[in-house]
Amino acid sequence: MFLDIAPSEFLLVAVVAVVVIGPKDLPRALRTAGRWMGTVRRVSGHFRAGVETMIREAEMEDMEKKWREQNEAIMQAHPTPVIEQTALLAPDHTGHAADVAPELAAHAPTDPLHATSAAPAETHGVAVPPHGL
Repeated sequence: MFLDIAPSEFLLVAVVAVVVIGPKDLPRALRTAGRWMGTVRRVSGHFRAGVETMIREAEMEDMEKKWREQNEAIMQAHPTPVIEQTALLAPDHTGHAADVAPELAAHAPTDPLHATSAAPAETHGVAVPPHGL
């Protein structure tokens, strides 16, 4: 139940409050107590939210660390050849690799949005108009 108070104990507290505070000032005292309870609940809610945020951030850091370790292990197991790294790091304004080996440039993916020819680009059998239309 509410803070583990028995009904008889609650009744005793109510009778003492009426006798000590008086029936005339009791509503004001209950309002004040209610405001204090609301303030305590808000503060505890903010505190709880802050603690939960710190826990989530710590968990995210742990997950990012594990991800980096797994990524490094994968990259060490499957290294990318230097010529492909150059092609990936040096694209020109059209999205194609610039100044790379002709065999890599021939296999570079085409981007129909950056097509410069007047003819429509073909993508999986579907004609795509050049950029600007």
